[in-house]
Amino acid sequence: MTLLGRWLAHPLTRDLHPDDPATTTARRDIIAAKPFLRRIYEEWYAKLIERLPSAGGEILELGSGAGFFAERCPAATTSEVFLCPGIKCVVDARRLPFGDAALRAIVMTDVMHHIPDVEAFLAEAQRTLRRGGRIVMVEPWLSGWSSIVYRTLHSEPFRPDASTWRFPSAGPLSGANSALPWIVFERDLETFRRRFPDFHLVTIEPFMPFRYLLSGGVSTRISMPGWTFPFWRWVEEVIAPWRRHLAMFALIEIERR
Repeated sequence: MTLLGRWLAHPLTRDLHPDDPATTTARRDIIAAKPFLRRIYEEWYAKLIERLPSAGGEILELGSGAGFFAERCPAATTSEVFLCPGIKCVVDARRLPFGDAALRAIVMTDVMHHIPDVEAFLAEAQRTLRRGGRIVMVEPWLSGWSSIVYRTLHSEPFRPDASTWRFPSAGPLSGANSALPWIVFERDLETFRRRFPDFHLVTIEPFMPFRYLLSGGVSTRISMPGWTFPFWRWVEEVIAPWRRHLAMFALIEIERR
């Protein structure tokens, strides 16, 4: 890490490895301490909750450790890949510990691009979701703008030209391909439809070109003041017609037929 990078790194996680559960716990504290960043998560959670199906069944949140989705959706079963505070169960997304058609929804925030075998996860989601059940997630997305940001300013791998949906992973969080959601649901959409005919891609909503970057995320000490949040949201609303060229994230909604 460069001297500048070390100075920008958040002191709570600067000397921690991404796969250390203490990093996930510290990121929860970072989100709570950054008003601008916390409001981003609140907006994401509102989008996810709005798209949950009303039918009965359990709601599973994957990758709950650093967030606070359960505060907004108390019915959710929180989970993480390792034991950490605030979760109800340890879950590997490739082997879900639920019966057939047991779930009405699977919710994720910045999780799918860390799953080293996303095809195995989708097969498990297809098995465990009821008819009408949904996967709802917020994930990184590829655009002209985001490709610059993810290649130059983001620590995680970003490989839109990857020939496979899989990637090697040295640990539960250190492995990633931030371009994976775009690969599966846009570049390889016909492959997705062929492999998972019981799934219907309901929504891809690219959004948020600037605000997460301005928040400094969960890894840096920098952040816009919380009181500027409405202004930057207004800026993004103004440029919404160009969001496909500028978006850094997308809301993705998939329904089990």
